[in-house]
Amino acid sequence: MDMENRYESAEEIQTFHSILVSKFRTGQTKDLAWRKWQLKQLWWLVEDNEQAILDAIKADLNRSEVESYLTDLAGIRKDIIYHLDNIDAWAADEIIGDSFIARRLGLARIRKEPLGVVLIIGAWNFPVLLVLQPLIAAITAGCCAIIKPSEVAVACQNLLRDLVTQYLDPTAIRLVCAGVPETTKLLELPFNHIFFTGSANVGRHISAAAAIHLTPVTMELGGQSPAIIGRSADVERAAKSIAYAKFLNAGQICLTVNHVFVDAAVHDVFVDRLQYWNSQFLHGEKTITTAIVNQQHWKRLFGLLHQTKGTIVSGGSGNDESRRMEPAVVVDLDMDDPLLSEEIFGPICPVIKANVRQACQRINKGEHPLALYIFSSDSSEIQDILDNTNSGGVTINDVILHAGFPGAPFGGVGGSGHGYYHGPYGFKSFSHLRTIMSSPKWFDRLISFRYPPFSAAKKAKIPQTKAKFKRGETIQDQRRAGSGMVGSKLAAAAALCGIAFYYYYYSK
Repeated sequence: MDMENRYESAEEIQTFHSILVSKFRTGQTKDLAWRKWQLKQLWWLVEDNEQAILDAIKADLNRSEVESYLTDLAGIRKDIIYHLDNIDAWAADEIIGDSFIARRLGLARIRKEPLGVVLIIGAWNFPVLLVLQPLIAAITAGCCAIIKPSEVAVACQNLLRDLVTQYLDPTAIRLVCAGVPETTKLLELPFNHIFFTGSANVGRHISAAAAIHLTPVTMELGGQSPAIIGRSADVERAAKSIAYAKFLNAGQICLTVNHVFVDAAVHDVFVDRLQYWNSQFLHGEKTITTAIVNQQHWKRLFGLLHQTKGTIVSGGSGNDESRRMEPAVVVDLDMDDPLLSEEIFGPICPVIKANVRQACQRINKGEHPLALYIFSSDSSEIQDILDNTNSGGVTINDVILHAGFPGAPFGGVGGSGHGYYHGPYGFKSFSHLRTIMSSPKWFDRLISFRYPPFSAAKKAKIPQTKAKFKRGETIQDQRRAGSGMVGSKLAAAAALCGIAFYYYYYSK
């Protein structure tokens, strides 16, 4: 297994970028046949090298093959097929108009243009998935791409460098191995879009570098994603789900449950069942199989445990050499505790006693989280939480599932990121929606009032927009809304019928 970091020089990075810029200018990547070919090549990259990829993830994170297959390989395969099945529909021109008649006239359409040469920067916690999944979207959109995997996951980085060169078009897709100095140089180059997955601190540096070239960015960050457990919750299911979240990749996932707010009525039962499920998932082992990624993060996690003013009721030990950690449960703490001073990103679960209202208030004092998990059997309580919080996504009575639901956008809000991907949303992230308007002769006559000289007679020809509501309406009137919608649509249809009549009458 190749575990040596070998970074590209600034000159090599510049050369790669120039090659990709030249390739994009040829227009070859706009061809749907090229896009489909590259997606299929990416499929064979994964298919032919499944065991090598699993071995590389094992070397970097000591993650089991089954877990890596579920979290990385299965998702990549599913995404490739999904994009191949839908690329023709997503890339097709879209006829637009505010009514059926406007769309039938076909005056305007949206053409989906690839943005150009894009940069994809992945993260170490899912070192294969988080570079290939955005790449799938970029290829589908017709972009050229430089991908930079995390230098922390050395084995995956080095394997992907060899495979990308072997399977994908090297004039359009390049992988760059880079540390901080090389990445800084990379960010000095002009890109048409930057897609970053990682921490908010690094994201700020990337956003600042992108701003110099006015480059749009997609930021998939993290945040302290909480769970709220109400008194009506199925506590057994909540405990099992949250224990699972902390075991998945040893809690090193942006979507994991960072901490838990639990109603006092079910607090003690929840803590007891959480410890039970931790024990069950360990299955006789002392620690979680997946390792903490490196010594720096290992020391950070034990530093947080050492500083907490809460009570560690179970776990918290580990093997310093293998960096495998026993899941910890911490109680008797609040949001000001040092343990909650940052995103934990490890198998430590702080449990905070709070009712639903208190939980929402404390969540709203911080940055919007990437995910929110609600455990409740009370539909009005669930609605109240949704109405009084904001987050990238929500799963109710489970964890993480919203991020993998077919056709759903995935992304953060505020401090947890901006922009979306997955399915059509990833395609759009790497596309420019270009409006094309075709104006026939009759349309020019129809809007001839726009030409000088202006007169009262011409003003009379300007279509008048009138309010479809009454003066003095109250907020209660808006809650009885709906009755005006049919009338509005009929009025729009009548206006367009008038345009069509004008066209047929005056074009004779």
